[in-house]
Amino acid sequence: MSRVAALCLGLFMAFQSGAAAAALELVMVEQTGCPWCARWNDEIGPIYSKTEEGEAAPLRRIDIGELPGGMDLDGKVVFTPTFLLVEDGRELGRIEGYPGEDFFWGLLARLLGETPGATLVPQDRSR
Repeated sequence: MSRVAALCLGLFMAFQSGAAAAALELVMVEQTGCPWCARWNDEIGPIYSKTEEGEAAPLRRIDIGELPGGMDLDGKVVFTPTFLLVEDGRELGRIEGYPGEDFFWGLLARLLGETPGATLVPQDRSR
């Protein structure tokens, strides 16, 4: 196999594994003026992407009025924030509202623990 073909194959394989890992995501449904969304943004937002949870399920934000029609949801999203654990456009679970930092991490860990292929190393977030 030529070097160019090997390089192309290697890049293709790297892209495929990255694409597969990104299939799972945490969708935050929010709206302007939501005080609980603002609280989540202050307490969790700055660190979420740096956690194992953030690596396993990267965050995507969607305004409640702009939910994509192609998402396969278990029910209508009524409250903000609502956190949807989504894989390939299909809802696997949700957290409605923001119950505070301690409860959020526990609920999210439970959702991820029920999801095949999403493995996490527990973190101590005590201050």
